Amino acid sequence: MQTFTLGTRLCFGENALDALKTLGARRVLLITDKFFAENGTAQKISDLCLAETRIFAEVQPDPPLSLVAEGVRVLKEFQPDALLALGGGSAIDCAKGIRSLGQSEAMLIAVPTTSGTGSEVTSFAILTHEGVKHPLVEDALRPALAVLDASLLDKLPAGLVADAGMDTLSHCLEAVAAKNASAFSDALAQSAARCVLADLPASYALAKSGKTDRVLRGRLHEAATMAGVAFDNAGLGACHALSHALGGAFHLAHGKLNGILLPHILEFNLPAAGEAYARLAASCKLTGTRGLIFAVRRLRQRLDLPETLTQAGLERTAVLARAEEVCAAAANDPCAKTNPRPVTEADFSRLLHAAL
Repeated sequence: MQTFTLGTRLCFGENALDALKTLGARRVLLITDKFFAENGTAQKISDLCLAETRIFAEVQPDPPLSLVAEGVRVLKEFQPDALLALGGGSAIDCAKGIRSLGQSEAMLIAVPTTSGTGSEVTSFAILTHEGVKHPLVEDALRPALAVLDASLLDKLPAGLVADAGMDTLSHCLEAVAAKNASAFSDALAQSAARCVLADLPASYALAKSGKTDRVLRGRLHEAATMAGVAFDNAGLGACHALSHALGGAFHLAHGKLNGILLPHILEFNLPAAGEAYARLAASCKLTGTRGLIFAVRRLRQRLDLPETLTQAGLERTAVLARAEEVCAAAANDPCAKTNPRPVTEADFSRLLHAAL
């Protein structure tokens, strides 16, 4: 028997932020970073909630457990009946960690400001402790409400558009091949992949020129959420397992790492996932699995993303010095368990060397 969970209410399209006016919460703890606190966005969101609000603006990339612990202290002191995460995956994952470790029953609301992680609809959270990324997976981490409003995406820097978009594509490609994939998750992953391949280069080019197109950005925003629902149900794979391990060790952007690793993972998984990749390729009007791998490499090039870890700025000797530690962490990552082909530490070592 298979299952498919749709646990998050989505509000999207024009004026989607107005959904925050109907929360009915008395106290809202808004979890974000200093950027949104200082540019006024956090206060704007706070005002929409029509509730007593406290802003916790300490979020940082790859949120550490120490930060979550500080958030739990604020949670216990303020006693909110809603937690609202404003930001990218780090803000949403931090809010999930605070709610979980604080054993709170407060409603969790996600307002994503990037289009990639899918964290606004998933039961996943990634927290960092002593240089190691720890994925948490539990149904209670899935937000009750996600608000997708393209007006929050106007000033995304080009690099973030590229990184986040590549993250979305990696979610699609891993979800269709993962062990728990189904017709439902495939439909969402294929639709999202078509959108990314068609629209992401144009969105990136606009961002490079300091311009935006809300319709275009909105489509990519929705695609990221579709991919999130897909992988939350189907699972992920070796690309995310190794990306988590490398990201924890070297603090390189997650989407950038996925872009480097993805072609190698696709090649590795072909014996077990060739048919799944071929179906996705056909839905994107690509010529078979080779056409799909070529499309990933071409997209990476059009987004000015690095092809190797050394091109991304990591020193070969530094990576090799921690290779054993990184590969062990990848093999123990929950994402490795749903990879379509069994993957060992030795396999991760070969993949890591190929990505150098």
